[in-house]
Amino acid sequence: MELALKKHSLLDDLKQLTKFGLSLSVVFSSVAGYLLAVDTIDFKIVFFLAIGGYCMVGASNAFNQIIERGPDALMKRTMDRPIPAGRMSVNTAMIIAVSLTIIGLVILYNINERTAIFGAISIFLYTSVYTPLKPVTPLSVFVGAIPGAIPFMLGWVAATGEFGIEPGMLFMIQFFWQFPHFWAIGWLQFEEYKKAGFNLMPTGEKNKKASKLIIIYTVFMLIVSIFPLFRYTGELYLLPGSAAIIFILGLVMLYYGVKLHREQSNKMARKLMLSSVLYITLIQIIFVIDKFLH
Repeated sequence: MELALKKHSLLDDLKQLTKFGLSLSVVFSSVAGYLLAVDTIDFKIVFFLAIGGYCMVGASNAFNQIIERGPDALMKRTMDRPIPAGRMSVNTAMIIAVSLTIIGLVILYNINERTAIFGAISIFLYTSVYTPLKPVTPLSVFVGAIPGAIPFMLGWVAATGEFGIEPGMLFMIQFFWQFPHFWAIGWLQFEEYKKAGFNLMPTGEKNKKASKLIIIYTVFMLIVSIFPLFRYTGELYLLPGSAAIIFILGLVMLYYGVKLHREQSNKMARKLMLSSVLYITLIQIIFVIDKFLH
């Protein structure tokens, strides 16, 4: 019984270290990007993309938790992670992170060279630029939005071996989406982040200026998301019905952004955050369904 508990605990710690749920959502984005680029699905590439993508994101999260083990110990949300809780040593976490990086890069390279390069760029920016900048400046969110926007476009690059207007567009959609999403999280966790020495709000405070920026970036996201309707984006385009659904989903996010601006409340920040998760998941599904309706 004790052995079973130990095994379960180790698995749970590995899931926490690699942020299992977040990593799966990244894999989902990459596979969606792949499906948008192909007419015939190569399940071997899908498998490699899923495993390689998970390894790369898992490694980024592991490195992040090694670097932030001090601040993590100060926040309720993160103090039970394996390193600050003392269930895993820094050396063990480092071995896992380096192993995942190598395995991920090798797998992505077996798809094609560009996929591996973008995977490497993502892990480098997240670990070596975004994470160290978090305690220094709220501009870290802008830097973090770059590796965060790579997964959706990575699938297209995996399918074609090329970077052009289509994966560039997928990158822009996920890039602009991250600002309202992460600023909503920053709003909700403001006090906790402050304890740990982080400030992710664009103005440094929970105020009207910050919520105004949330609205502006939500509008940018909305415009970029439906831009493929106008067929200036190569092989990537949307039918009017699909664009209308995406527009409506974006308006829901915008509605909560406006409500947050008016009320300045955690309740509205939570609704914005949840609606943003729903938005990015649904629009990826809509894009893929739309592609197969052409």
